[in-house]
Amino acid sequence: MAIIGSKEHHVDPRLASIAKDDTRRWYQKPSLRALYLILIPSALGVEWTVRVVSGFDSSMMNSLQAVAAWVEYFDNPTEGRLGLLNAMYSLGALMAIPFIPSVSQYLGRRWSIMTGSLILCLGAGLQAGARNSDMFLASRWVLGFGIPFAIVNASSLVGELSYEKERSTMTSLFSSSWHVGAIVAAGVTYGTFQMSSTWAWRLPSLLQLVPSLCQICFIPFCPESPRYLISADRADEAYAILQKYHGEGDNGDEFVRLEFAQIQSTIAQEQATARAFVWADVFRDPPMRRRFLLAAVFGIFTQWSGNGLLSYYRCKILNLVGITENRTVQQVILSNTCWGLINAVPIAIIAPRFPRRTMFLTCTIGTAVVYTVWTVASARFVIENTSAAAIPVLVFIFVYSPVSSLAHAAGLMVELFPYQQRAKGISMEQLTTRFAVFFNTYVNPIAMDRIGWKYYIVYCVWILVEIAVVYLFFPETHDRTLEELSFIFEGKDVQDKVQKDVDKQLELQQVSQGTANETGRMEA
Repeated sequence: MAIIGSKEHHVDPRLASIAKDDTRRWYQKPSLRALYLILIPSALGVEWTVRVVSGFDSSMMNSLQAVAAWVEYFDNPTEGRLGLLNAMYSLGALMAIPFIPSVSQYLGRRWSIMTGSLILCLGAGLQAGARNSDMFLASRWVLGFGIPFAIVNASSLVGELSYEKERSTMTSLFSSSWHVGAIVAAGVTYGTFQMSSTWAWRLPSLLQLVPSLCQICFIPFCPESPRYLISADRADEAYAILQKYHGEGDNGDEFVRLEFAQIQSTIAQEQATARAFVWADVFRDPPMRRRFLLAAVFGIFTQWSGNGLLSYYRCKILNLVGITENRTVQQVILSNTCWGLINAVPIAIIAPRFPRRTMFLTCTIGTAVVYTVWTVASARFVIENTSAAAIPVLVFIFVYSPVSSLAHAAGLMVELFPYQQRAKGISMEQLTTRFAVFFNTYVNPIAMDRIGWKYYIVYCVWILVEIAVVYLFFPETHDRTLEELSFIFEGKDVQDKVQKDVDKQLELQQVSQGTANETGRMEA
């Protein structure tokens, strides 16, 4: 295990214990309540457009394949051409990823989100005004290029601003909120697919502007990440933010002082071991190699668990079992997308209460069951030519949604990395995700056209590999703060050193507070 680090080691959860004993709910805290409300359009709303699994874009591209005006305008794209139209989205994202850590550290979380949103607006405008397939391809590349800047920093900002008691729920809601964009896309496309003009696909394309405009309008009113401010030597601003939003609960002052001390000590330890070249930390030591390996694996799993087929090729899945009428296909897509939101929100609220590994294992095992049923039912339709085979396929299309939401609710990427490496870690996950999406979107339509239902067998075998990897290698991060998880793989010695630094910081805060009080009394 020297190559990828040793077994995880947990520190005393002092901060998590204070948050756990806090009896005041988030809606009873005015400042925290306002923070969560502003995070909806400025950060959670990023998922409406750019979630790696689905969201507005993939739902729209999925639905457009059943829009006659779009199919006719682009000369009935099939196999390789259809795959390329979808894959350009991921190709743009791949080319953006090397720049994300530097941009995030220079601009901070908020203005990196703004940068990504502006690029997405440009891409949506180009796609809506596309005059030919080449312009459509270019617009999708621009859209893809803006994705990582927004999603990496938005997911980090949500985790870094949220109060510990609700942090896992907020990161889970972030992953689940893409259903909002997916419902709008599926609904609009269902309403326009019968149009004979090109507005049947231009209007859904243009509406991709809306979520990005929300970020552009609301992000200036959202506070910056305290961890970014401390790393940029703006500790006073960071403390003020923590005091305002995290100091309203029981023992709020104690919580803020300890949280501030933990963040300072953790970032100081990270900076002491960071490499000059931004990406050199990937290979720095065994614990860091393990983190980035897990991020890479997680990115692949998010797309090779079969959701790539549902995200972009639900139409073809239905066609394989005889459901070919366009209106019926659109109705299934819209209803399944609405069902996704209905189940994703309560799962996002409930699932974080359970251990992360349990959620991942339940998700992967459930996915294996779904694909086994799809394989058998689709084979029956081909072999026996029975329409009854469509029933289990339809049922398990709807079963797949809550099963896959369990993994989204885990929020592992934000918890796995310390602050200095968080943008790089989520970028690594995005990198492998985009490679997987690029492969899937290019290969899936070809494979489904050539071998039909037999392609499901590939996924059945692969998902068994995922189950084994999750069981053997995924760590448990449940019930710990971000700082308490920062050195989970580094061992007891490093964690003890950081804890001593935290205690020193607390002593300095007490001395400083005592001096300030004494000065105040003398002036009085």
